[in-house]
Amino acid sequence: MNHSIHSADRATHLKIVVVALIAGIAVAGFGIAARTNADYNQTAQSAHVVKAGKPVAVTSAGTSEIR
Repeated sequence: MNHSIHSADRATHLKIVVVALIAGIAVAGFGIAARTNADYNQTAQSAHVVKAGKPVAVTSAGTSEIR
């Protein structure tokens, strides 16, 4: 058994690369599968618009002052 990556032989390096590649593909596949349930059909009519109100300055007394 090789306890160091420096003294490992070619087959051990190949196993590490294959395991890392499979893990990367699994993570990417999970991310793509988790994203497919999102709703991408939003249009301008269904979007909610939030408008800013008047500016407010908060004081140290806990009350707010409208400018």
